[in-house]
Amino acid sequence: MTTRIPPLAEPGPELTPTQVSRYSRHLLVPGMGLDAQRRLLNARVAVVGAGGLGSPILAYLAAAGAGHLTVIDDDVVDVTNLQRQVLHRTDDVGRRKADSAAEFVRGLNPDVTVEVRHTRITPENAEELLAGHDLVLDGADNFPTRYAVSDACAALGLPVVWAAVLRFDAQISAFVPGVDGAVSLRDLYPVPPLPEDVPSCSEAGVLGALVGQVGSIMAGEAVKLLCGFGEPLVGRVLLIDALSQRTREIPLRPVGAVVPPRVPEPVRELVPLDEVEPEEVAALLRRTPRPVLLDVREPAEHALGTVPGALTIPVGEVLTWEDGRAPLPDGPVVVYCKAGPRARRAAAHLVRIGHPDVRVMTGGMLAWIERVDPSLPSY
Repeated sequence: MTTRIPPLAEPGPELTPTQVSRYSRHLLVPGMGLDAQRRLLNARVAVVGAGGLGSPILAYLAAAGAGHLTVIDDDVVDVTNLQRQVLHRTDDVGRRKADSAAEFVRGLNPDVTVEVRHTRITPENAEELLAGHDLVLDGADNFPTRYAVSDACAALGLPVVWAAVLRFDAQISAFVPGVDGAVSLRDLYPVPPLPEDVPSCSEAGVLGALVGQVGSIMAGEAVKLLCGFGEPLVGRVLLIDALSQRTREIPLRPVGAVVPPRVPEPVRELVPLDEVEPEEVAALLRRTPRPVLLDVREPAEHALGTVPGALTIPVGEVLTWEDGRAPLPDGPVVVYCKAGPRARRAAAHLVRIGHPDVRVMTGGMLAWIERVDPSLPSY
């Protein structure tokens, strides 16, 4: 059974037009949209470590618009870090990692505030450092810190996205207290290993690109948890072998989720289609009778604005209509999407099932915004 986690962050204020444009690629993603992006901008996230894992975590969360990031790290940049810790530059050698990371985040996205804590997490200070956040990402490079983070989050009821990387291998999971069958790091590793049993990256080495891959996955898990969509890595450990580029999972509790296979759309013959310019569509809307306008974008895109009077039906639904059963009013149909490809698919399908008069609006919604209604946000 798929684990459903309610959104960890509450929605913040409405997006400004600038933010709509900045995060437009998020707004198009099923499960995201305006509400999810508002949650992300209102989120408070603690990132433990500004090194190998912390670099991609902080970069992608900042780019995504995670509103507040707390960076917890007591280390300084060493020249050996530069092989994988991509937030830091050669000029940062000898500088505190947290400061270098905060400067990168502020330069990347002014919507994100950054708090820096120059300290190492211990069992004594962990709860004080992590309290008040919606989510914690553990990018630590040692077991004492990992267990201090895990125990504090369990006590605070805070979710944790966790990972460990060495050489070509990585493990990733998410621990969310309060969900059915919840687990923590101590369920995965009940007893901390002895230091001599687990070599560090400085002793055994690590593939730099793997650290980037894993940190990016952690950032993706954070976005899903904060916004409340998808299936997070809860009750599962993802194992990555970069040497063979294979992945597998170890369940930490019975999952039983059945994911239906995706049925590919059959290849169809090309259908010639007529086009109509946005300015002509605007003129047609002032006449009687008006054409049927069909907006085949996704619901999140509809929220950004539509042509007045358009029917909003996603292309996937249009493609399920059968011969003679298109639920459209009589008359000519003008189909549009963002730029054109989806509209062409939908229009071709309408022609195939027998609709007599179908055209595509040239350039889609982007052309309408540019040439007819520039008050709408471009995305």
